[in-house]
Amino acid sequence: MDDYMSYLMELIPERDSLKLVKTEAKKYYQSHSIDDCYAIGIELYQSDNFQIQEVGVFLLGYTGHHYPEALTFLKDTVSKHDSWKVQEILAMAFDVHCKTIGYQNALPLIREWLSSDCANVRRAVSEGLRVWTSRPYFKENPLEAIELLAAHKEDDSEYVRKSIGNALRDISKKFPDLVQKELDTWDLDSKKMNQVYKLASRYLKEVKDL
Repeated sequence: MDDYMSYLMELIPERDSLKLVKTEAKKYYQSHSIDDCYAIGIELYQSDNFQIQEVGVFLLGYTGHHYPEALTFLKDTVSKHDSWKVQEILAMAFDVHCKTIGYQNALPLIREWLSSDCANVRRAVSEGLRVWTSRPYFKENPLEAIELLAAHKEDDSEYVRKSIGNALRDISKKFPDLVQKELDTWDLDSKKMNQVYKLASRYLKEVKDL
């Protein structure tokens, strides 16, 4: 494990390199056992280098189907990291897990994370699964995606509300009628809801203006 840590320290540049982080995590996962991936994922997260931490976060996403502890660590520990860059990787790692077990099978976990008290956990779902209707299951069940997202149209966190609005806007490009039908039910006197509405309806307005 020390050798791998040293390898990453030499390989990863000081500037951000998401492509390299994703490549190294996937390469390690494909060439090592699940046990090794989980163990090194936890160890890498202890690094002072945020990009090495990100490799660890990805590996925990890859191993969550076998190690429930990996998902708990992502939810309870990684979500508290103060770097927005690491939070972006948390969202990607959550999607990796959902893809691994199948999005329909992941529905209970998706609902659990969306109901978390932690804004970073909720956003990991709304942002991680974008574009929602390009994911298996939600591609065939867009209304379920819309309902899951719309339930958080008055989220206490502006950070989450922006993600919700943008995710609904994404869906509106393929399913405009479904999104418009949902938006028509909203009370726009609510400042929070109105903020999400403006984001979610942006594409719909552009189409109407053509």
